[in-house]
Amino acid sequence: MHQPTPRVELGIQLRGIASAALDVSDGLLGDLKHILKQSQVDAQILIDRLPKSEILLKQSIATQNQFAACGGDDYELCFTAASHQRDVITRISQSLYLTMTRIGQITAMKNTEATIELFSTDGNRLSDAETTPLLKSFDHFAS
Repeated sequence: MHQPTPRVELGIQLRGIASAALDVSDGLLGDLKHILKQSQVDAQILIDRLPKSEILLKQSIATQNQFAACGGDDYELCFTAASHQRDVITRISQSLYLTMTRIGQITAMKNTEATIELFSTDGNRLSDAETTPLLKSFDHFAS
């Protein structure tokens, strides 16, 4: 947060490859929802694949998921790309010495509002009660 490394070079290299991208500053899943809304799509996310720091991994699973899903000031990029671009993205990751993590997939919109479904690695869908708190992001205008 105090000394961010902006992913400018990554953003430049993703031009023409990523179909959408944004910087994560107010929480990964909350910011992802902006992409989904503008693109009129849904997403399925594997909660266990969200990147976590070594310090975060020492916390309870609930705390890990909360901070990875909706913690802010990450200054990382979240982007979507077609599955046929995976090899190109892997080469970009290697050339920049930057770990990139595939956390889920984009799906067709089921309703009139973009939704994020969360799944554990074993394929079980998290309940609405488990999902709702993880979809909250920082709100600059909240009182």
